[in-house]
Formats: sequence, C-alpha cells, structure tokens
Amino acid sequence: MDSAPLPSLDEIESIAPSIDAVVPPTPSFEWPLLSRRAGGPVWVKHENHTAIGSFKIRGSLAYVARMRVAEPSATGVIAATRGNFGQAVAFAARLHGLTATVVVPHGNSTEKNLSMRALGAELIEHGEDFQAALIHSQELAARRKLHWVPSYHRDLVLGNAVSMLSFLRQAPSLARVYVPIGMGSGICATIAARDALKLPTRIIGVAAEGAPAIALSFDARKVVAHKAATRIADGMACSTPSPEALHHILRGVERIVRVTDDEIEAAQRAYFSDTHNVAEGAAGAGLAALFKDRGASAVEPAGVIHTGGNIDAATFERVLRG
Repeated sequence: MDSAPLPSLDEIESIAPSIDAVVPPTPSFEWPLLSRRAGGPVWVKHENHTAIGSFKIRGSLAYVARMRVAEPSATGVIAATRGNFGQAVAFAARLHGLTATVVVPHGNSTEKNLSMRALGAELIEHGEDFQAALIHSQELAARRKLHWVPSYHRDLVLGNAVSMLSFLRQAPSLARVYVPIGMGSGICATIAARDALKLPTRIIGVAAEGAPAIALSFDARKVVAHKAATRIADGMACSTPSPEALHHILRGVERIVRVTDDEIEAAQRAYFSDTHNVAEGAAGAGLAALFKDRGASAVEPAGVIHTGGNIDAATFERVLRG
C-alpha cells in the first residue's frame, strides 16, 4: 500500500499563519474534575471552539486555498458529509467566492443540515448511509462540473495538523493521545504533528463498535468494509476506510480501541459535568477510550481531542438523561 508522505514540520509551519488568521488557535486545558475521573492528568484539545464547532475547518481551508491555485477557473465544490465536513467545505468555499454543494444521507442531523445551509451550501439528501452519499456526490460532481472534495486528502491533513502541532507544543509531554477516527484526516494530522516534533507520544485510534471498519482494517492490515450502525457517533460512521489514511494509521498508531454507544454517551455526560462543554458523539469517543484504559500508566499525562460539539439539542437531552 503506497501513500504520499505526511506533511513535514516546515510545511505545517509555513501554512499555519494563513490558517490562524482565519481560525485562531483553540485552547488546551487540563480539567481537574476530568483528570480525577480518569485517574490521572488529562489534557483536552478543544476543537469545538472553532467557527463551525469542529476541527475540520482548518483542513478545508488548506484544501480549498490550494485547489484555487491549481484550478483558478473552478466555480464550485461538492462533498459528501454527515455534517462537520460539509460545514467546513461550505465555510472555505464562501471565503473563496465558490459555491458549495453537500450531499448527506437521509436522516442526517437536523441542526447540522441547518448550519450547512446557513453557510450558503446547497444541501442534497441521498441514500441511507455516508457511503451512498459519497458515491452520489462523485456522480453529481461529474454531471455539474464541480470540483469534488474527497473526505481524505493530504491537504486536509496539512490544515488539521496546524492545530495538532499547537496542541503537542502547548501541552506537557503526553504519554498517549486518543483520537477518534472517521475518514482519517484528524488522526493522520496528529501523527504528522507528533512525527514533525519527534515526540515519543503514543497515538491511540478510537473506533465506534457500531462502525468497526477502521478497527477491522487495522487488524487485517488492509481495507475491510463493514456496515456502520451507531446511534450517536455519526462522525465516525464510515463503512469503507481510505486506503491512504490506513497506510499512515498502520505506521503511526499504536492500537485502535473500540467503544460502545453507551460508553460514548457516558463520556459525553462526563465532558458536560466536568468541563461544561458539549461533546458530539465522535468527541465523546476519544474520552470513552481513555476511560476504558483507566489505570494504564495513569500518572502519565494523556491527551484527548475534543473534535466537535455539534449535536442536535434533542439528542443531547436524551444523552444527558442517560
């Protein structure tokens, strides 16, 4: 399995000023109540504190900026999403004067759909899962002559690595960092930042039990497709991993922890109780995996990526009620 190398330190630092000018660096905190619950110091990187409430914004900014240079005649972009990626693409497209079309599966988050429309995107509902929406977005790109934005790309990793580099520099030396995996741009950005700084930090991927394709692929060391069915972690509900992302994950990730929907929801409640931050399902997954490892080298500082806070009010009310 071949793949382009991950961004270097020079590449990440060279693009950081243009990214930071649009999306200021997000904070990192060690929350005492959360650390007590985890049994050791826990540092949280708050990617929920961006203009779209998700880490994906920086990746799309980097991707669209580079695409505009390579394709100056492009007028619009299209992507498939469960919500956060669509918001990021719409945000970046609007900044560059492009139209944005996003394809979501039927039954997608109502509030994420509203946010994408508010950012100027045309929203199209198609299919019963992300994979069906993805295929339809590719077909529409050819039909409408739009630039198709893939869910994994090196430029997405480059933009996201800006924040991960900041996190690993700001936090104390972290023994472990837990990163939820969707299509892979977030965890590959963390690998890139860790390697750029030549740190010994162990990166642990997190998969939802209801969306085990990436965990199965990690174990098999090749892409294994599997239907995704999780009630809470829609940002991780990917049935077919990216071969390119898997290449880097196999090289740079120590292991992948699977967490159940119940464990994810318990972590979402912990985030709200201990930090008063709202966590969507994918964000809760990273903390759930850390809790699952509770007791393992607990005295060493660990990190979690709070990937986003975009969750429908009715769903979050149900989560808080337990």
